[in-house]
Amino acid sequence: MENFDLGIVGGGPAGYTAAFQARKKGLLVVLFEKDELGGVCLNRGCIPTKTILHSAELFEEMKNSSEFGIEADNLRVDFSKVMAHKDKVVEKLRKNLALSLKNSGTIVKKEFAEILDSHTINAGGEIYHCEKIICAIGSVPADLPSVKFDGKFILSSDDILNLKELPKNIVIAGSGAIGTEWARIFSSFESNVTVVEFAPRLLPNADVEVSKRLERIFKAGKIKYYTSTAVERVEIVDNSGVKVSLSNGEILESDCILLATGRKPANCPKIDGVSYIGDVSGSIQLAHYAIRQALNEVGKVFYDEKLIPSVIYGCPEIAWAGLREQDLEEGSYQKSVFLISALGKSHCDNCTDGFVKILSRQGLIIGAHIVSKEASALIEQLIIAMQNKIPAGKLTETCFAHPTYSEGVFECLCNL
Repeated sequence: MENFDLGIVGGGPAGYTAAFQARKKGLLVVLFEKDELGGVCLNRGCIPTKTILHSAELFEEMKNSSEFGIEADNLRVDFSKVMAHKDKVVEKLRKNLALSLKNSGTIVKKEFAEILDSHTINAGGEIYHCEKIICAIGSVPADLPSVKFDGKFILSSDDILNLKELPKNIVIAGSGAIGTEWARIFSSFESNVTVVEFAPRLLPNADVEVSKRLERIFKAGKIKYYTSTAVERVEIVDNSGVKVSLSNGEILESDCILLATGRKPANCPKIDGVSYIGDVSGSIQLAHYAIRQALNEVGKVFYDEKLIPSVIYGCPEIAWAGLREQDLEEGSYQKSVFLISALGKSHCDNCTDGFVKILSRQGLIIGAHIVSKEASALIEQLIIAMQNKIPAGKLTETCFAHPTYSEGVFECLCNL
C-alpha cells in the first residue's frame, strides 16, 4: 500500500489544478487518469473546438480579403488538414501538461481508479491510502430521451471532433455554447446549417438582448434556426443521412445531426468525505469554474460563483457575467448600451457588430453583457469591478487606450 496526502481521480482542469496547488503546499499527490490528461476541455471540448473555430474564422476572413487588398485565389477548405491541425494542437498541449505535472512532483498513474472509501483508492490492483481524496472525473454528452447517439449520423459533441469529411448539410439540436460555436464553424465552412432550439429564444441562458443579437448574427451567416421547437425523432436513411422530425411538424433532411444538448456528470457513487469538483459536481460545467473550485478546495482561494463568466467564441464573441436584464424588476436598475460600431477599432478590423451592455444599481455594476470581438477579454474588466465592488464612476477615471475595444467599456460606463 502506498500513502499520499492527496489522491485525485481525474486529470482534467479540476484535477490537475488541484494537483498543482497541493504540490505548492508541499503535499504528496497522486493523480489517476484512465484516458488522456486534460479531461474534456483539452481533449474533447474547449481546445479542439476553438482550434477548428480559428480555421473557420480564417477562411471566412479570407473570402473577403480582396476588400483589404489581399488577393487569395482558389480558396478552399481541406477539412482533413483542419482536423489534423486540431489533433496537433491538442497533442502538444497534452504533452506540456504531462511534463508540468511531472516537474511539479505529482505522481501520475494512467489507470482506472475506484474510490473505495474516503481514504482508499484501488487502481490497477494496487491500494493507495490518501488523507484526502478529490473526485474530478468530469462529464459525458447528454442525448435526448427519444434520440440516442450512434457516432456516425447522430453525433455527440465528442463524436463531432472525429468527423472525416465536412458535411454539406447539418442539423444542430441546441443553441447553447456548443451548438452556437459549431453552427458558426460549419456556416463559415459553407455547410448548410439548421439549429433547433427547444427554448423560446436562442442562447436561452443569456440576456435577452444578447439572444436577439445572436438571431441577427445567424441570419447574416445564413444559419437557419427554429425556436420553441423540439427534435422528436431521427431516422437514418439508406445509411447516408438522416431525417429529423420536429415538433412543429417539419421534417429536415441532413447528412447528420449534432445533439448539442449539453453534458451530464459522469456516473459515480457519492462517498461521504470525498470532495467532488468540476463537471462531476453537477454545478456549472465550465473549465474555468472547475479551476476555481480546485483552487478553493485545496488553497481556499475565494471566488464568487455568481460572477463566473460565460463565453461563446466566434466572431463576434459573446460574453456575460452577473445579472441579466430579465432577472431584474423594471425601475430597480440603470442600463447603458454602447454600440461597437461606434468604435474606430471595429472598423479597422471589419468587425462592427455588437454592443457593450452594463447594468448597475446604486453606482455598482450588477451585470455585464458584451457582443464584440475580444469580448472574452473585455468581460474580465467588469468582473474585476463587480467582485471588488468598484463603483462604475471610479472606473471612468482610468485611461483606456485608443483605438481599442476596451473603449466600448469606457463609453458604456460614462453613459450610466
